[in-house]
Amino acid sequence: MRFAMLPQVFRQMFKKPFTNKFPAKYAPSSTTQFLDNVANGNAQMIPPVPTPQNFRGKIQYDREKCIGCKLCIKVCPSGAIEFKEEQKKVKIYLARCTFCSQCNDICPTNCLSMSNEFLLADTDKYAQALIVE
Repeated sequence: MRFAMLPQVFRQMFKKPFTNKFPAKYAPSSTTQFLDNVANGNAQMIPPVPTPQNFRGKIQYDREKCIGCKLCIKVCPSGAIEFKEEQKKVKIYLARCTFCSQCNDICPTNCLSMSNEFLLADTDKYAQALIVE
């Protein structure tokens, strides 16, 4: 019983990984040589894994369709949506969002939807790329 996991460990050691290598687009700036090789055609970037159907990625917001009913704010479990009173529109903080899609389901005008974009990492949680207006 002491070494019951050894057969599993040895099987895993010789299998290929299930994940793609991280895309070079998001690599640190120290990889400029590799990016130059890609531009010259000497190397190839690995594309990210395709997202499945109904993937819940970054929220998309159509300002023109929004009627300011505030239902999305009431249903948001993480408090990621803020109402801008002067414009009667919403502001969504993706750093707080749990991507549960409840705001999309309750919206009467379908102005909120989920995209396939999933690369949202940033060092600043209030970066412009992480705020949807």
